[in-house]
Amino acid sequence: MGWLWAIIVGFVLGLLAKALIPGKQHSPLWLTTIFGMLGAIVGNSVARAFGVDSTRGIDWSRHAFQIVAAVIIVYVGDMLYMATLGRRKQRT
Repeated sequence: MGWLWAIIVGFVLGLLAKALIPGKQHSPLWLTTIFGMLGAIVGNSVARAFGVDSTRGIDWSRHAFQIVAAVIIVYVGDMLYMATLGRRKQRT
């Protein structure tokens, strides 16, 4: 069940990150989900480093770290995707 939640959280974080980044992102949905999963992992690690990994109630600060990490990873990942695979797809 842990992998299913990781995929769902990654999907949601990836879509939120795409919505927050101005302009159009060209990376496919499966790659956005992976970027979102990576954002969740990095955000949890940063939250743990700041000592806010577990609080009472909803962990808003942890979620904020996850969203910020997902935005950065989706942005950089989309740039790398366009630099490698995306240009070939646009030519055809």
